Amino acid sequence: QVHLVESGGGLVQPGGSLRLSCAASGFTFSSKTMSWYRQAPGKERELVAAIGSAGTNPNYADSVKGRFTVSRDNAKKSVFLQMSSLKPEDTAVYYCYTKWRGLDYWGQGTQVTVSS
Repeated sequence: QVHLVESGGGLVQPGGSLRLSCAASGFTFSSKTMSWYRQAPGKERELVAAIGSAGTNPNYADSVKGRFTVSRDNAKKSVFLQMSSLKPEDTAVYYCYTKWRGLDYWGQGTQVTVSS
C-alpha cells in the first residue's frame, strides 16, 4: 500500500525559508519520479517541482525557479523541497505525488503560510 507523508510546513515571514519532506512507502521509491504540487485557496492544484528517479533532471514551475530546490534520498525513501525567499503568493497546501502501477498517489498535504 502506497503512503506519502509530508511534513515541514508552517508559518514563515516573507523572505524566509522552509524545508518540506515527504516520506514514502509501499512502492519501489528509487524507480519513480517524485513531484511536489501545491494548491492555494480558490485555485487549481499546480506542479511546483519534480525530480527523476536517480535525482536527476529536476524541473520547476517558472514561479519558483531560483528559489526552490527539489532533492531526494533514495536510501531513506524521501523527497524534499527546500523553499527560500518565500513570498505571500507561495501560501498553499503542498502535496507530494507519485504514480505507481498506473494510479495516482497523493500525500495528505502540509500547509505553508507566508505572512508577516
